[in-house]
Amino acid sequence: MGSTKNKYLMLFGLAALIIILDQATKMLVVVGIPMYGSIAVIPGFFDLTHIYNTGGAFGFLAGKSALFRHLFFLTASVIAMGMIVYLYLKTPQDYVFLRSGLSLILGGALGNAIDRVRIGKVVDFLDLHIKGMHWPAFNIADSAITVGIFIFIYHLLFKKMPE
Repeated sequence: MGSTKNKYLMLFGLAALIIILDQATKMLVVVGIPMYGSIAVIPGFFDLTHIYNTGGAFGFLAGKSALFRHLFFLTASVIAMGMIVYLYLKTPQDYVFLRSGLSLILGGALGNAIDRVRIGKVVDFLDLHIKGMHWPAFNIADSAITVGIFIFIYHLLFKKMPE
């Protein structure tokens, strides 16, 4: 029973930490930086920029109607979160790295889903650029999802996956 409790504690504890960091940083940006405003952190490379993303990653579906985007992203989020929880529960206790990655994905998905439910779009603010090349702005939730996906891919390629 203790190991099952610890398994859930890791899933929801790490996911909750990501959600708290994500929502707190987004709140600081919304309160502290005017819309479309920027603060140079590393001039010519990294800014904090207050923008909203009405689409998905890299503006996916940004041109579609608000209702379609809202329904699509909420449905996709619920399905993805269900799959992540299922995979997590099937992952053996000793696959700590994989379980951590799945927890990061869940926390990031929930962090962005909170924005979509609350304001209909996602707050992005981490802005990387160099010599005219610009990476799309992102947030803590996006970062957690990305790291979690890399961990998952690492396990797919180099580790025996649980059955």
